Amino acid sequence: MDVSLDLVKKLREKTGAGIADCKKALVDSDGDFEKAIDYLRKKGAATSQKRSDRVAKEGLIFARVSNDRTEAAIVEVNCETDFVARSDAFTNLANAVSEAVFASKNGEIGALLGVKSASGSTIQQVVDETTASVGEKVEVKRAEYYSTSDGFYCDYNHLGNKVASLIGLIGKVTDEGVSLGNDLAMQIVAMKPLTIDRSGVSDDMIAKEKEIYKIQAINEGKPENIADRIATNKVEKFYEENCLIEQEFVKEPGKTVGDIIKAVSGLSGSEYKVTTMVRFQLGETISA
Repeated sequence: MDVSLDLVKKLREKTGAGIADCKKALVDSDGDFEKAIDYLRKKGAATSQKRSDRVAKEGLIFARVSNDRTEAAIVEVNCETDFVARSDAFTNLANAVSEAVFASKNGEIGALLGVKSASGSTIQQVVDETTASVGEKVEVKRAEYYSTSDGFYCDYNHLGNKVASLIGLIGKVTDEGVSLGNDLAMQIVAMKPLTIDRSGVSDDMIAKEKEIYKIQAINEGKPENIADRIATNKVEKFYEENCLIEQEFVKEPGKTVGDIIKAVSGLSGSEYKVTTMVRFQLGETISA
């Protein structure tokens, strides 16, 4: 049967699928618009299954906070090429996943895929539709959700959305506090701290680092007692480089992040303390 170009365009706008696919869907569905949508969804699901063994190493990372800053979400959505990652269809998918995390207050992928998006489709259906539209494997790699009753969150999305961060602080939501949070979120992206403070570094990690530093010093000909002192000093440097609070503040060299938090706390009349630190970078290997 013949289908009008207007109906084909309408289906394309609704689903994001290609013109040829939309026309075929309408023809095979005898012009029934809703059946054509289902047809394309099934095609997308089949395409997703067909491409399941392909590698999706490109994509986008979005960090978001709620309007009142009491909730935060960060997601990573993957595809096969950077070209697709920069497409409107893929950006819309990433946004839909972010919104679903807030709606469900859940970052568990299995549960997230069943959440309905603003369009009425589940996230899994949006993934399938996007796969059919862009012609690549598309997947939701990871997502996290946070909430607080005694503080606030700030986010930072680096240009290109290949890396992003969230920071959570205890304290009042003031202009000074939010500015501090934004700066710390940027610090996390730039300086890659491993932990918020020393309490987040395990004894095993420190013992391992100290052993490596000591062996290096001994291999350089240093006596054992001197090597031990060198190792201890290098452990202190390790803390300074890898604990957020002890890092040099990128916007004010010579001052630590801890110094800045103390100064802003004094100015705003609210004592701020970092409680949450999250950094996602595209392509990271994540533990099961």
